[in-house]
Amino acid sequence: MVAHRQTVEAVRTYLELPSRTALRPSRATPAGAVIAALEPRTAAEYLAAYVRVGGPWGWRDRLAWTTQELDRYLSSKDVRVFALRVDGQFAGFFELKRLDAARVEVMYFGLDRSFIGRGLGGFMLTRAVKEAFALGAERVILNTCTLDAPQALPNYLARGFVIVREERYTTILASAESSASGSPPAAPTPAA
Repeated sequence: MVAHRQTVEAVRTYLELPSRTALRPSRATPAGAVIAALEPRTAAEYLAAYVRVGGPWGWRDRLAWTTQELDRYLSSKDVRVFALRVDGQFAGFFELKRLDAARVEVMYFGLDRSFIGRGLGGFMLTRAVKEAFALGAERVILNTCTLDAPQALPNYLARGFVIVREERYTTILASAESSASGSPPAAPTPAA
């Protein structure tokens, strides 16, 4: 394996859904799709979902946490994690965190790559927003970046999120490639 490092410029986009009425729900429930709270939320279960969904996009923030730090975080009453399954197979997850009395942030949101393009993103985001409002949110916030899946930003905008600001930054992409990998280079996760 050969490690490659590349400096790239990226754009991080911050979005918000300012009210319940701003949500434009997805139109249909995809066949076989079920979303349920990830319970129990152990560090191992969470990290399995996090790596499976975020690995291709270089998510790494949670990988720096110890098992104890992650278990403590996941046990907070302000944190909720939901998994999407399609015909019993893990297809994606989202993580919500209540920041204060008025705001809930979608900390992580994504699909396993093999499920992208099946109309599941809008369905899952609709549920994420409804769960955020169930936590008492008046506004739901999130961010994404140009290093994330290209479907992410259009999905957020289609559900009614509006862009509140953008920032440009430079980051280093690191990947370990072998002739058999076929994987895209890793990219950093959007800052939460």
